[in-house]
Amino acid sequence: MFAIIDIETCGGKYEFRKGRIIEICIVLHDGLTVVDKYTTLINPECNISPLFTNISGITNDMVRDAPKFYEVAKKILELTEGCVFVAHNVGFDYGFVKDEFAALGYAYKRETLCTVRLSRKLIPDRISYSLGHLCASLGIEIEGRHRAEGDAVATAQLFDLLLTLKSQQPQYKNMGVVEIMARRIDKIKKYILDKIPEACGVYYFLNKEGEIIYIGKSKNMYSRALSHFNSREKKSQKMLNDLYNVDYVLTGSELIALLLESEEIKKNKPKHNRMRKSEYFTHSIDWWKDTKGIVHFKIIPFEEAENPLRSFNTYSTARECLERWIEEHTLCLSYCHLVEEDSQCFHHQIKKCRGICAGTEEVEEYTSRANKILEEHLFKEKDFIIIDKGRNNEERSIILIEDRKYAGYGYIDQYTQAGNMEQVKDAVKLNHYYPDTNDLIRGWYKKNKFLSVKIPAAN
Repeated sequence: MFAIIDIETCGGKYEFRKGRIIEICIVLHDGLTVVDKYTTLINPECNISPLFTNISGITNDMVRDAPKFYEVAKKILELTEGCVFVAHNVGFDYGFVKDEFAALGYAYKRETLCTVRLSRKLIPDRISYSLGHLCASLGIEIEGRHRAEGDAVATAQLFDLLLTLKSQQPQYKNMGVVEIMARRIDKIKKYILDKIPEACGVYYFLNKEGEIIYIGKSKNMYSRALSHFNSREKKSQKMLNDLYNVDYVLTGSELIALLLESEEIKKNKPKHNRMRKSEYFTHSIDWWKDTKGIVHFKIIPFEEAENPLRSFNTYSTARECLERWIEEHTLCLSYCHLVEEDSQCFHHQIKKCRGICAGTEEVEEYTSRANKILEEHLFKEKDFIIIDKGRNNEERSIILIEDRKYAGYGYIDQYTQAGNMEQVKDAVKLNHYYPDTNDLIRGWYKKNKFLSVKIPAAN
């Protein structure tokens, strides 16, 4: 079944109080003939400017007592249920109708078909494919141009002609009109979006050979996948050209999705992911306190770090981080080991260091600033778990931290006592530790304390 639709609007795009639907006509076509028709003016709840009155002839007086969109929304839903949404330049009409429903809090979804594109396919080489020019050249009379019913009825007649032309062309004879218009990317899009759920997790885009070409995560994987298809960025288009299939893992927890995505990108190194590919860390910023209680920071090779605060893929990124801490917290170059040992730091000479290296600043004052960095980058507890949402209402997710390092994640039913460490460990899938996972957990937890419960692990 096809719902051939035309709308008139008081704006070039949907904007509340600026552009709304003022008339709609729906012509139902069963593939052989027109079986029903519905037309109504709509009160847009905003002013219709003279510009749009000149186009359609619809005035503010004409729509004053007309139903508002929410009053006809149910009728529109019922008429178009199970139908292909057909329009001449379908993106315009479908976009307005979808946005009107979105304003009501409803996600309107229909398969679409554009008679402009179908005409270009079946009636090539026309000077113009506007509805007026095309109908005039084909002998289709439009009674009431730029009114919803006149244009919808004319589009239905054009659709009839296109179906006849399709049946006369051998390459299209045995194909449905939707199939004719389906580009490869449209078919892939429908397949992917039909397969992927509106749920939290990690998704994997695969090429024809089954190789992973992109890994992503989202609270709503369907919406995130849809955004790839709607993107105009060149990198997205390149990825879509390789896309053939999708797989996914439900996580329930956004934090677990974040951690799993990072780990899977490192393992698989998909060609279209740019971030978090490297699994090799070359340097760390180590820290310790000396006998005076002064906090030291030092960049050292990754494998030599005893108390790594942060780890990096290159020396230069480690150096940039340490220099940023020095600037933000007025740290001493000597105690950050960026000058020779036992030498007075140059920053003290230009009054950017307060003199801990020269014995003119109190240890407690310097340490209080250095401790802010430790507080920001170290977990307060050595061993603990984070409890978050599960994949359904019957379970909760758990993220295990041991010895201040991310150890893994798992799921327990909602009645399990999370403080029982043995039960927790039995439920946890232990993961390979990558130093940047701690940064992910800290960053997420700062923003989402209200979404999770942190329980110290039992000894």
